[in-house]
Amino acid sequence: MAFTGTPISSEDKDTRSVFGEYVHIYDIEQAVQDGATVPIYYESRLAKLELKPDETPSMDEEVDELTEDEEESDRAKLKSRWSALERLAGAEPRIKKIAADLVDHYENRQSVMDGKAMVVCMGREICVHLYNAIVALLPQWHDPDPEKGAIKIVMTGSASDKAMLKPHIYSGPTKKRLEKRFKDAADPFKIVIVRDMWLTGFDAPCLSTSYIDKPMREHNLMQAIARVNRVFKDKPGGLVVDYIGIANELKQALKNYTNSKGKGKPTINAEEAFAILVEKVEVARGILFGFDFTQFRTKALSLLPGAANHILGQDEGKKRFADCVLAVSKAFALCCTLDEAKIYRDEIAFFQAIRAALSKREPGKGLSDEAKEAALRQIISNALVSDEVVDIFAAAGLNKPDVGILSNEFLDDIRRMKERNLAVELLERLLRGQIRSRFATNVAQDKKFSELLNNALTRYRNRAIETAAVIEELIAMAKQFMKEAERGDKLGLNQDEIAFYDALASNESAVRDLGDETLKLIALELTAKLRKNLSVDWSVTGRI
Repeated sequence: MAFTGTPISSEDKDTRSVFGEYVHIYDIEQAVQDGATVPIYYESRLAKLELKPDETPSMDEEVDELTEDEEESDRAKLKSRWSALERLAGAEPRIKKIAADLVDHYENRQSVMDGKAMVVCMGREICVHLYNAIVALLPQWHDPDPEKGAIKIVMTGSASDKAMLKPHIYSGPTKKRLEKRFKDAADPFKIVIVRDMWLTGFDAPCLSTSYIDKPMREHNLMQAIARVNRVFKDKPGGLVVDYIGIANELKQALKNYTNSKGKGKPTINAEEAFAILVEKVEVARGILFGFDFTQFRTKALSLLPGAANHILGQDEGKKRFADCVLAVSKAFALCCTLDEAKIYRDEIAFFQAIRAALSKREPGKGLSDEAKEAALRQIISNALVSDEVVDIFAAAGLNKPDVGILSNEFLDDIRRMKERNLAVELLERLLRGQIRSRFATNVAQDKKFSELLNNALTRYRNRAIETAAVIEELIAMAKQFMKEAERGDKLGLNQDEIAFYDALASNESAVRDLGDETLKLIALELTAKLRKNLSVDWSVTGRI
């Protein structure tokens, strides 16, 4: 029997597939109604990021020069990684704007309701950069003594950490004292910056605000936001301030943890997954046929080079073996609780080690990795500008106050989201043979760094697109179409399309109040597609 506050339903982990059906469910709605927890409110904010036009040509040249000693595939991989979301989130212009907005927001909130705050960042270096930006604004919050000061970073560390991280790496006993300080409402330690620590199994009832600047999903997200829902004195509720665009993930997570929805099919068929496992293991053995690996349990390391060479000597051997091992690993994750599956564990581990060996790259020469990281960070910081932190709904002309995550307004989208069970979907893909490995290729080698960065910027902006804004834009489009139609212009629309826009234009209030179910579903689908669409520049146009 198991007790859990956050049951898991993902591709390779599913609580019910291991423990069986729920005996009883006590979800967050019931907890709020009973007064066991306080309501959580949600506020959407986003730091605008733009590329400086005059920096783009020199940026491409600098990045090309910095990575010229790398192999083509490694160069493309490095460019792609540095144009990814974490690098944008850690860019100096954005960090400074987030820091200023956070300080202002927190002090305004403190004037109304005393409470502590947790800031969740994507990486440890981002934690440090944000800390430095905040104490630059309010030096009195800083104190090098862990027993003093209003703001601290709590994170893991090691002896090999960079110098910038080491002042914030504390021993176990010191972390325990920091934890005690933070839980004491009277202690001046008011703000903690974390990446992963304190997001689970940590209760500080006086914590009232959580600033999220890290993409999270499912149970990890629910555990993070639950830090602010503990009952404390006259605390009316907890607030989640979203700087990175987690609204869609929050709705999906809530679907799983409100009224036990969102599970799709109850559980996977573990026996089906086991049958696939046996089949794929035989395929892997077939690829290795002719190479004696029977002593893999005792001589795995010495067997790896020979196994890799044997595979590389076959036509597309590397890809076929990698695809097969990926399918083996996924299938094993779905049926690993079966006794008959456990006998394959060591052999699968050996297959995975071979796959890892096949994927390794020779390290580049020239500048050290740390020096390249620092140089690339400086290039991005110089090329980006962040002039403000905006409320996305306000920017779109919508009147949107703080939204309770259990309010009818916020839950309305959740009720219409498709039911999903990722483990079941994975099993179906395995049955269809649709599991493929991905290796670094030269496809991206000719892409300019500025192009990759621009695409990443657009994805960053699109994270904040929400259904309410899409509805407003649909209404505006409908009005424009109807206006054109009245002038006799040809719209190029068929009868069904005209009927759709006519319904929008003539039923504006019903649509805005979510009165039309069909139109609401259309808006939800459009929102999901737009969030993935690189052509939408939401922050610039304010329109779709």
